[in-house]
Amino acid sequence: MRIVVAHNRYREAQPSGENTIVDSEIAQLTAAGVEVLPFIRSSDEIPSMSKAAKALLPISPIWAPRAQHDLSRLLTEHRPDVLHLHNPYPLISPWVVRTAHRHGVPVVQTVHNYRQVCSSGIYFRDGVICQDCKGRALGVPAIKHRCYRDSAVQSALMATTLAVHRGTWRSVDRYIALTSAIADHLRDYGIPDERIVVKPNSVPDPGRPVPLGDGFLYMARLSPEKGVDLLLDAWRRHPVGALGTLRIAGDGELRPLVEAAAAERSDVVYLGQLDRAGVQAAVEASAVVIVAAMWHDVLPTVIIEALASGRPVLGTALGGIPYLVGADAPHEPAGTGPAEIASAVAGGAGGSAMPAGIGLGEAGWVVAPEPAALAAALPVARAGASGLTLAARARYERIFHPDVVTKQLIDIYAGLARTPNHV
Repeated sequence: MRIVVAHNRYREAQPSGENTIVDSEIAQLTAAGVEVLPFIRSSDEIPSMSKAAKALLPISPIWAPRAQHDLSRLLTEHRPDVLHLHNPYPLISPWVVRTAHRHGVPVVQTVHNYRQVCSSGIYFRDGVICQDCKGRALGVPAIKHRCYRDSAVQSALMATTLAVHRGTWRSVDRYIALTSAIADHLRDYGIPDERIVVKPNSVPDPGRPVPLGDGFLYMARLSPEKGVDLLLDAWRRHPVGALGTLRIAGDGELRPLVEAAAAERSDVVYLGQLDRAGVQAAVEASAVVIVAAMWHDVLPTVIIEALASGRPVLGTALGGIPYLVGADAPHEPAGTGPAEIASAVAGGAGGSAMPAGIGLGEAGWVVAPEPAALAAALPVARAGASGLTLAARARYERIFHPDVVTKQLIDIYAGLARTPNHV
């Protein structure tokens, strides 16, 4: 099987989980015997472009003529079975879907964000969830609020791109939704069920989990939508030392807030930006991983890393988080909904029913994105962590292990290659 993987890499100066996932999938597919033809562009190329190429940049999200020329040549020469698209912006453009179809090649796209509708891609503005552009022919609110790169001009360009390519996106042969929440987003956009497959990402298997550490780990970009300020508000509602140690890893605009909290309280430790080995060490040192997202976070990779190491997760009930921890009842297999899980692992949660407002899943807990709710859940999670360790690892092995996810991806390709284009 021969697959073209198309992706516009985000700038290396801006750490990107999406870049990491694309690299990982290419490696896993290659190891499984799939011939992968990378069609990769990088936003780091932009500063070194010629003046002529830079002059075309404003239209590249809509068309990107050089990318279409190069892709046509690749498709003609190699005649792949499928094109798998990740991020098309700004140097590839959604137009690659049309180019692939013109060559008779079906297209799969993994949906990493909400950019079919939202110019910023995250449904979050000015500290709150925002869906003002949903259902509009043109995202005028995005232009008004300068949602893309804080520029009215660039926001207008992106809003226009989304309007122009509405038909393009609806012609994609198969969508990979990373969670059930993204599948719902695609249905709402008008994509029929038969074109949507839920397939999460994976992370490498770290091996047999080591015994639980103590306290909590928060690891994310330190920006408003990731909720570190929500977490610190909730943490301060408990006496110093009452919950063990709160370790915070990452970098971003809210770093001064985290550094101030670490200086203020002895039970808050700021770890800075970690490499892969540092991430694994921080996960192993903790008992529970916290994901305090304030937006509909698509698929926080840290949750899969936590489950792989047998660490349960306390998260906000937004985006893909309930799916990842198994608190997503309508989409879970029979016998694994919150009620059945609560009955099965009540001993691990302290032997009593969950307090109001705390949802118990197979591998963790979800709460409303509010300081009081998160504060109430912190001691529950600390007390119940040991009871969910085995379940967390089992969920990783069943759903998120690279062997499982890679087989699912190859099956998607194989099924699509046997059907006509434009299903």
